[in-house]
Amino acid sequence: MDTPVDVLGRAARVLRALATHEPDGAGTSTLARDSGLPRATVHRLLTSLHAEGLADRDPDSGRWLLGPELFLLGAAARPRHDVTALAHPHVRRLAQVTGESAFYSVRRGDETVCLVREDGSFPIRSHVLHEGARFPLGVVSAGLAVLAYLPDVEVEAYLARADLTDEHGPDHAPGPLRERVERTRLDGWALNPGLIVEGSWGIAATVFDAEDRPVGALSLTGIERRFGPDRQAELGALLLREAHELTRRTTSGASG
Repeated sequence: MDTPVDVLGRAARVLRALATHEPDGAGTSTLARDSGLPRATVHRLLTSLHAEGLADRDPDSGRWLLGPELFLLGAAARPRHDVTALAHPHVRRLAQVTGESAFYSVRRGDETVCLVREDGSFPIRSHVLHEGARFPLGVVSAGLAVLAYLPDVEVEAYLARADLTDEHGPDHAPGPLRERVERTRLDGWALNPGLIVEGSWGIAATVFDAEDRPVGALSLTGIERRFGPDRQAELGALLLREAHELTRRTTSGASG
């Protein structure tokens, strides 16, 4: 029988899986696969979450969705945890200056979560990232930017426990990831050369907290031909400047 802690942990896994499928929702089998839990367990948890307003269900499609109670809880927590107001000007400026889609993602455990998206003027856009999208550390440019600036011992511990190849391919095995971590540290910014969606490239710079630990990343995505070597250096410099300024503002408590 599950202990209360087990139940809470499993419910949190289901909610995180559910969040990746907003706003369309997902079926029980899909959520079981994404959370790594048995289908019967997921169904039981969703039923309980629905009773508390933490999950909702579309009466026509039967798909599960995040519930209204989560909005109320998030609104209550927002004054203490929301960094989007600080990040928005930097994301917007990057999109306006480059014409590409710009993002801000934060670290949550072994993942990065996209919080802010702003599309630039270039008509062809990437749809890999959107608000609420979660990726493991080392996957997409934001996740690589965060992973690269963790201490070596934490990087190695993560690579030992994470299995990224089944879902994201051999380029995300420990060996190739170590190489990209080193390249990121040398360049100062992280590059994803179309490893998630062919032809969709990303570049990111790390945002740090007051203890100089990586807490998130600003990133840009676009089509391969707009991310050649010369422009990589240009975009990397822009991202580093904005990430440095966002770090300064968040660590100093500035709001203007």
